[in-house]
Amino acid sequence: MVSDRRVGYLEALERELDTRGLVARVVRTRSGPAFLRVVNPEAASLAEDVTCAPVPETADHYFWWSWGERMHRVDDVGGAALKLAHVLQPLGGAGAAPGGREHSAAS
Repeated sequence: MVSDRRVGYLEALERELDTRGLVARVVRTRSGPAFLRVVNPEAASLAEDVTCAPVPETADHYFWWSWGERMHRVDDVGGAALKLAHVLQPLGGAGAAPGGREHSAAS
């Protein structure tokens, strides 16, 4: 079943995101396709809903951003997770010193 295949891809991404500290859960709806709800637990307002579908007129499945743009191939969940982690990173996130100032490894 096509929807089971898509849910499997979303579940694989869910597991990868969990290892990166993001909260992710597959949501199954009665009237629409399943999607992956991803939240940064450090900043709950930073969230994204990811879907999975083939590229039109092909059989190649991809993860898609909530705004309908293709995000990443389903056969590279690590790459997709990296993109999501980057997008859900608060401003002044990794590498930021207290007060929001960036610092380098040399400082």
